[in-house]
Amino acid sequence: MTSPRPSRGARRTSSDDSRRGTPRRNPRPPRAAAPADLPLVEVEVGPVAHGGHCVARHEGRVIFVRHALPGERVRVRLVQAGEKDRFWRGDAVEVLEASPDRVAAAWPEAGPGGVGGGELSHVALPAQRAWKATVVAEQLARIAGLGRDVMVEAAPGDDERGGLGWRTRIDLVADDEGRAGMLGYRSHDVHALRAMPLATEGVTELARAEGVFSRRWRPGSRLELVAPAGGAPGLLLVDGVPGHLGVPDQRPNARRTVVETVAVGGRDYAYRVAADGFWQVHREAPGLLASAVLDAVGDVDGGRVVDLFSGAGLFSAPLADAVGAAGRVVTVEGDERAVRDARRALHEASHVELHVGDVAQVLASGEHGASGGADVVVLDPPRAGAGRRVLDAVVALAPRRVVHVACDPASLARDVGLLGEAGYVLSGLRAFDLFPMTHHVECVAVLDRA
Repeated sequence: MTSPRPSRGARRTSSDDSRRGTPRRNPRPPRAAAPADLPLVEVEVGPVAHGGHCVARHEGRVIFVRHALPGERVRVRLVQAGEKDRFWRGDAVEVLEASPDRVAAAWPEAGPGGVGGGELSHVALPAQRAWKATVVAEQLARIAGLGRDVMVEAAPGDDERGGLGWRTRIDLVADDEGRAGMLGYRSHDVHALRAMPLATEGVTELARAEGVFSRRWRPGSRLELVAPAGGAPGLLLVDGVPGHLGVPDQRPNARRTVVETVAVGGRDYAYRVAADGFWQVHREAPGLLASAVLDAVGDVDGGRVVDLFSGAGLFSAPLADAVGAAGRVVTVEGDERAVRDARRALHEASHVELHVGDVAQVLASGEHGASGGADVVVLDPPRAGAGRRVLDAVVALAPRRVVHVACDPASLARDVGLLGEAGYVLSGLRAFDLFPMTHHVECVAVLDRA
């Protein structure tokens, strides 16, 4: 699911985190080593918790357990269990009483002690979506004080593929022997892989053609594979440099971009984006989210729409058509490269105004085309959410509607709560399962001024 910057534009989704993960912005700390003499503990598993865990208790101590399901009785290998820790962490390594929602792991390498990025592969797909719906509802209730029923929608084709084959981008790293693999969960250890089952056919074919899993790479090399869902040529980057069959292409004009085609509202939009920049990783996510956003903004013909954390213009281009030549779209994005990508997609749209910079600062400056207010604000912030400074600036624009796209339920709930304090009411919410086999979920929230 991307770097220390205020925007989402150049975020990259890591192989061990998921979606909008931003491993270089918030590197995951290594797992604290558990004392060697810690025993296995037997627990009855309680409810799901945000982050891909379930909650259990042992002798009064809370344990966050991965690879389990509510209602199960399991033996847990403790992986973090210091006497001064507020809670412990552990992996369910033996199932004594299984949940009816447990299935054979679709990706065993992501099981206990394995790689990150597939922590729910032991859970039936409908139960994965129910898990995520529970988390979204719980976060809205706990943080925003809102009771709401939530349903998580499947992306087209995922059920037929068994929740596999959806990632158009994967990140790998070479281990000490030069084999391509992924990091373990909360660990710097690399687990060599022979394949990546979440990858699309395009990524899998690219990996095969480049010998990604059969070749030996320089230990520590970072491999990024990108294969656009629409079938345009893909790209392998090794330590940020494009190459072929292990040979880096150091030419200044070497191709570093890919073309993504997205169907929205009966029209195809083409985006040329940096291969190592941010783009939705699920093959259906760009079209699904852009369509949901277009539906959420409603009739904005001739109106003024502000698109914040606008990235490469995924939403901006359809919004430009929605407002028409008499309307205006104002975008703000913190990543210069993403704005260059957006400018290519919008070069014929004279009624779109693109700004580069920290979102809160640009809005506070008043030096933009929305200084007179906005009819609708669309925001798609990074995992940490928009936050008070940005939302205060949004409220100052006095939009009748705010459409918030979020990848983290807790951040969304906090932002919804802040907008609620300013008089906005949550009038619509859709949740999408764009990260099967992981705990991540994407939401599109609609808030209207009361």
